[in-house]
This record gives sequence, C-alpha cells and structure tokens, in this order.
Amino acid sequence: MAEEVKERGCIVVVRIRGTIRASRSVRETLLMLNLTRNNYAVLIDNRPSFLGMLKTAQHFITWGEASKETVSMMIEKRGRLAGDKKLTDEYAQKIGYKSFEELAEAIFDCHVEYWKLPNVRPVFRLHPPTKGFKGKVKKGYGMGGELGYRGEKINELIKRMT
Repeated sequence: MAEEVKERGCIVVVRIRGTIRASRSVRETLLMLNLTRNNYAVLIDNRPSFLGMLKTAQHFITWGEASKETVSMMIEKRGRLAGDKKLTDEYAQKIGYKSFEELAEAIFDCHVEYWKLPNVRPVFRLHPPTKGFKGKVKKGYGMGGELGYRGEKINELIKRMT
C-alpha cells in the first residue's frame, strides 16, 4: 500500500469558448470550476478530482502548470476582493501572511487554495489575449489550436491576457 504521493502543483485554467452547444455535464463542470464566462481563469491544484473535471471540459478550456511569477502577477493585477477591490498587503497581513509575495508563494506551493480565501472572488477576469489567439479556438493545442492541455506555455497566454 505504499503509493507514491505526487507533489501538488498549481494549475491555471482559462475558459476560451462559450457553452451554447455544450452538454449538461460540461456546463455543470464549468460551473463547479467557477468558469461562468469566457476569459475567466481559476487557480487549482493537480489532484485527481480536478484533473477529471478538466478532462470533461477540455473542449472549452485550456490549462497548464503555472510558474511562480505568473501566479504572483495574476493575484497582483487581477485578484479581487468582494466589492471589486484589489488585493493588498494589508489583506495579506489580515489573513496571516507577512506580505503579498508570501501569500502568492503559499498559493503557488498549494499550502492555501486561492478560492478558499475569505472575501476573495474565486475567479480572475482576464482580457482577451493581446494580438488574439494564435490558433483556432475549436481545435486542440496539439493540433495547432488553443484548447486543452498546454503545459508551461500557459504562462505566455496568461501574460498576454493580464
């Protein structure tokens, strides 16, 4: 019974397509991930339940492993409190972290889940990417499109969308 415990990693998920002709299970999955609109992003970890959800909705989203800089940039530029106020050092200190950077590092290392923080909006509202998507939004990333798993390349997309 000595199963290997994988190290938890931070994954960024971005919704790219609308759900007009999506099945009910896909729409419910996107709702559970809080991806209610296009260009919304969430930070999750790589536990099997989340990976199953990503596989269910793979034709409507793109995802990959986030770098520490990307997580920090997303939280700083696009992280919002209730009432659409920006996240600040004061908020980080209020919930028990010394600084904003320490909070971002804890989220990246999966010690704390972003969407479970008090008074925080669980999604990041991003802009459409600068200079548009490079491929079709109806094809998988491996086939020259934008959908599905893209690994470390997600950081470039997020940089263009913040």
